[in-house]
Amino acid sequence: MKLRSQKWFDNPENPGMTALYIERYLNFGITREELQSGKPIIGIAQTGSDLSPCNRHHVELAKRVRDGIVSQGGICFEFPVHPIQETGRRPTAALDRNLAYLGLVEVLHGYPLDGVVLTIGCDKTTPALLMAAATVNIPSIALSVGPMLNGWHKGNRAGSGTVIWDARQDLATGEIDYKEFMDIASASAPSVGYCNTMGTASTMNSLAEALGMQLPGSAAIPAPYRERGQISYETGKRIVDLVRDDVKPSDIMTREAFENAIVVNSAIGGSTNAPIHLNAVAAHLGIELTNADWQKHGHSTPLLCNVQPAGKYLGEDFHRAGGVPGVFSELLKAGVLPHPDARSVGGTTVGEAYANSEVSNHDVIYPYDKPLKPAAGFVELSGNLFDSAIMKTSVISEHFRERYLSNPDDMNAFEGRAIVFDGPEDYHDRLDDPALKIDDSCILVIRGAGPIGHPGGAEVVNMQPPTALIKQGVSELPCIGDGRQSGTSGSPSILNAAPEAAAMGGLALVQTGDMLRIDLNKGSADILISEEELATRRSDLEAKGGYPYPAHQTPWQEIQRGMVDQFDKGMVLKPATKYRNVGDIDKLARDNH
Repeated sequence: MKLRSQKWFDNPENPGMTALYIERYLNFGITREELQSGKPIIGIAQTGSDLSPCNRHHVELAKRVRDGIVSQGGICFEFPVHPIQETGRRPTAALDRNLAYLGLVEVLHGYPLDGVVLTIGCDKTTPALLMAAATVNIPSIALSVGPMLNGWHKGNRAGSGTVIWDARQDLATGEIDYKEFMDIASASAPSVGYCNTMGTASTMNSLAEALGMQLPGSAAIPAPYRERGQISYETGKRIVDLVRDDVKPSDIMTREAFENAIVVNSAIGGSTNAPIHLNAVAAHLGIELTNADWQKHGHSTPLLCNVQPAGKYLGEDFHRAGGVPGVFSELLKAGVLPHPDARSVGGTTVGEAYANSEVSNHDVIYPYDKPLKPAAGFVELSGNLFDSAIMKTSVISEHFRERYLSNPDDMNAFEGRAIVFDGPEDYHDRLDDPALKIDDSCILVIRGAGPIGHPGGAEVVNMQPPTALIKQGVSELPCIGDGRQSGTSGSPSILNAAPEAAAMGGLALVQTGDMLRIDLNKGSADILISEEELATRRSDLEAKGGYPYPAHQTPWQEIQRGMVDQFDKGMVLKPATKYRNVGDIDKLARDNH
C-alpha cells in the first residue's frame, strides 16, 4: 500500500519537494534509507509534561512505545500536544479540550505520519485526542497512562477528589484545620498517574477501551505497575499493524461501539462528564449521540463497580479485581452487552476479546445478577429550566433518597425553594448568608458556569450546604447548574444544563425564592410560575442585553465562546464537525514551497 509519509519522503514525481521535505529530518541522525524504506512512520502524540503531572509518566512510557514500533518495523516521531491538567488550569481545563483537539488535527493532517499513538490519561486529554483521531481518521490507537496507586490516610482509602469533597465539610465545621485538610489531599496522590477514583479520568480511559480504541485490558493498569510498560510496548507494536491493515478510527468507533460504552459507563458508575465527551467524539465521526441515548441505553444497567465515589474501593483494587475486562465479562455472561460484534484495535471483536475474562474479587466488581445498585445510569431531565440536563443515579445516597425522593404521595419527585448563585464566586461569598434562610427544603442553583459563561464549563455544581446545615447533619442539598462537576464527586446534582444561562436558557430566568419541581419519573425540571411570567422575565433580560458573564481574558476565550456548542451537543466547536477524513491520502494539503 502507498503510505501518506511517502508523499513527503519518497515521491519521484516531485523530487524538488521530496528533497525539501526530507533533508532537515536527517539532521538528528535518522537516515535517508530509513525514511525512504516504505516503513510506516508512527507519531506518538505526547501529552506528558511537567505542567501535566497526571500524564507525565507518558514521558517514560513513550520509550516502550518506541521499542514496540521499531520491533514491528515502524519508525517513530514523537511530538507534544497542548497540555491539559484538570487540577492546575484556570479558569478550567475544559477550555483546553477543543484547543488541544485543533492542534492535534493540524499535526496529524499536515505532517508525514501514517498512524498515531494517542497518549491519554487526565480527563480532557482522552476526548481531545479521540476527537482529533476521529476527524483525521488515520490509523490510531490509544494508550492510557493509568491511575495512581491507592491513597491512604489514617488507615482509610483516600480517593482522588472524593476525599477532598468529604473533607471540606469537616474543614467548614472546624473538625479539621487547614494543615490536616492539605495532608488529606496530599495522601490521595501517592504516585504517578491520574485519579485513583472512578472520576472522569478513569471513566474516559475505561470508555476508550470500551469503544475498542485501546488494547483489551489496558485501561485500568495502575501507572507504576510493570504491566503498564509492557502494554505500552504492545501498543507500539499494534499501531504498525493497524497502519498496514489500514484500520481507521471510523472502523472502530461505530454507533454500536458508543452504545457499548454507554452500558459500560453505567456499570462502572462513570462520570457525568462522559456524555459531554463521547457526544463530542461521536459528532466528529458524523454519529449523532444525545443525552437521551445515554438514558435509553444506559439507565437500566446496574452498578457493578464498588469504586469511589459510588462505592468504597479505588483504581488499584479495580484493576486487581478484573478491570474493564471483568466488567465486560459480567455484561457478556448476562447477555446485556448490546453489540459484542463491535471491533477492537486488538484485532478481534469485543465479544471475542473478553470472552475468557474473569472477576477475581466480587466485592469490587459485583455479579450482574447481584449488583451494587439496580438501574444506575443517567436520567435526562428537561423543562422550562433547560432543554437537557443529566442526573447520575448511581450516587443517590440513602440520605438523599429518603429526604427528597421518598414521599409516598409523590415518589421520585420533590419541590423546593430556589437559592440562585451567579457563578462560583457568588456561591462562596453568600452561601452562609443568614438572610438567604437556606434550609433542607431549598434547592441550590448555580448559573453562569457553562461553556460560554465561565468560560469552558466549570466543575462547580456539587455545592455543599451552608455550614449551619452541615452542623445539623444535612450533608447534601439538591443542586442544579449549567456547569459540570468533578467525576470524583458523589453528589447527585442535576448538571450540564443546556442551553446555559449565558445562552439565555431557562436558568437565566429563575430567581431566588421561586419554587422548583423535579420529577425523575417524568424526567422534568420546571420553575413553578406561569408562562406569562416567564415570557416577561425573558423580555426584560433581553432588553438589558441578556445574561451577563465575565469579559474575555485571552484570544482563545473569545474564539471559543464565539463558536462553541452547548454541553448536550458535546461542547464542540460548531464549524469543526463538518470536517471528516481529513487525513485521507487523496486529501493531502498543498505543498509548502
